[in-house]
Amino acid sequence: MNIELKAVRKLRIHWPIPLDTMTQLASGDLGALESDAGIASLLQTLTATPELGGFGNYHHVFESSAGFEGFTVAEGANPTLGSVGQRTISPTFVFTTYFDDSLSEQAVHELVQRIVDIHPWEVPVIEVSGPLSVSSSAHAPVTESRVA
Repeated sequence: MNIELKAVRKLRIHWPIPLDTMTQLASGDLGALESDAGIASLLQTLTATPELGGFGNYHHVFESSAGFEGFTVAEGANPTLGSVGQRTISPTFVFTTYFDDSLSEQAVHELVQRIVDIHPWEVPVIEVSGPLSVSSSAHAPVTESRVA
């Protein structure tokens, strides 16, 4: 197997989920990813974006985790969850994928805007990294060797 380094940027999206979905995921029920309307919408949008998660013969590669996010709502906000002055803890699905570093800034902006447009929060947490390298392996062809 040959190891190659690929220049990419990381896209990480924090998405609120109901406690029931968190419980299903924690118990190993991966069907929760498809049955939760919000996560299904996120996955559908990202699957429709060919620039994301390409690693050779593998497409739409992503990593995910479930956790919690905390925040306090400030005056003037219109929160989906919580109220002004209240500390709020939200179950959260964290989706991480990668895209080629050569993608133009305009294309990156359009990609982030598509996510903002479907995100349920007033101020979504979407991280876009600078360039980094990830390993990408390619299997070398198997050659037959003979001993005389």
